[in-house]
Amino acid sequence: MESMVTKQQSTMERNFWSGKKVLVTGHTGFKGSWLSLWLNMLGANVSGYALEPLTVNDNFVLADLENKINHSIGDIRDYNQLQEFFRQVNPEIVFHLAAQPLVRESYNNPKVTYDTNVGGTVNLLECCRQTDSVKVIVNITTDKCYENKEWVWGYRENDRLGGYDPYSSSKACSELVTEAYRKSFFNLDNFALHGKSLATARAGNVFGGGDWQTDRIVPDSIRALEQGEPIIVRSPHAIRPWQHVLEPLSGYLQLAEKMYKQPIEYAGAYNFGPTESSFLSVGSLVDQIVKAWGQGSWQDYSNPNAPYEANILKLDITKAKSQLGWSPKWDIIKSITETVTWYQQYKTTNIYNLCCNQINDYMSHDSKSWETHQNMKTTSGDLLCKQ
Repeated sequence: MESMVTKQQSTMERNFWSGKKVLVTGHTGFKGSWLSLWLNMLGANVSGYALEPLTVNDNFVLADLENKINHSIGDIRDYNQLQEFFRQVNPEIVFHLAAQPLVRESYNNPKVTYDTNVGGTVNLLECCRQTDSVKVIVNITTDKCYENKEWVWGYRENDRLGGYDPYSSSKACSELVTEAYRKSFFNLDNFALHGKSLATARAGNVFGGGDWQTDRIVPDSIRALEQGEPIIVRSPHAIRPWQHVLEPLSGYLQLAEKMYKQPIEYAGAYNFGPTESSFLSVGSLVDQIVKAWGQGSWQDYSNPNAPYEANILKLDITKAKSQLGWSPKWDIIKSITETVTWYQQYKTTNIYNLCCNQINDYMSHDSKSWETHQNMKTTSGDLLCKQ
């Protein structure tokens, strides 16, 4: 009986997203670009609001998403511009990913971090509050929103929020702002009056193709490998819940669909993390990257006087598994292999098609979760990509 329930819960309608009006903030960023691309594949009417891409080799740029979705450049801190964009696109579903995403940068620019991650959340939720078309809002935060006690078991959604550094603190604040809006303006007891379902999604240490941010171990590793230099590793013994970008994104999509259909039942906070086997030290992760690349080395540049970062942080994903029927599909080796493939091919390959193929591969790991999976295969065995 349990397995039957799991299969039923994990079923996602492949055609659900077709024609849905979806707004993604931060769509030019790493996670935002993959989410926008996936939604585009699924037939959604995607609008994006974000800053300019970081580099010319970003996933957003190389996949030519500017010409595939309704693309707008804007700052999440600019309330008037954001509000006008909401008026133009009248979204039904909103994914909020625009953020200052780096711990070390938050030490350098704490005000920018709080203005973006806290003030930006307020701006986003206020625009949603004043836009009648909005039905579902998913605020993407981070696993670092928890008060980290450096314990060996995973944090649950009802554990205490906190944050040592400005980034982590700002994301905990974003969670608190979201909870206040849920209780004050989107209260589920009065759902008929507002018609909006609000959730937060917590994931961390995500990697995949097309990320060129500094102070992230995977893009830092790729830059060093491309230049034939040793990889600089600051905290080789720190343990993180590593996962490919498609893992949490599949959770966000599944959560939003559930919220759209049963808005009262699925509002709230959710963790999206890997299985225990993907909790690795930074040094072990770099070893696997070097192995997948085919050559390279790394050096330990630990600095006892460096700004504080957590040594161990794990997530408990029981709620996502039991309530959403979501679970990770790719192990750490598969995740690293697909990531390295992107970076080894981005100069010579059609990146949109490469991303489509990786998404198709990911989806095929659980073909029963997509109702029309078998009906959409091409003669070569790949799913169709919406161009």
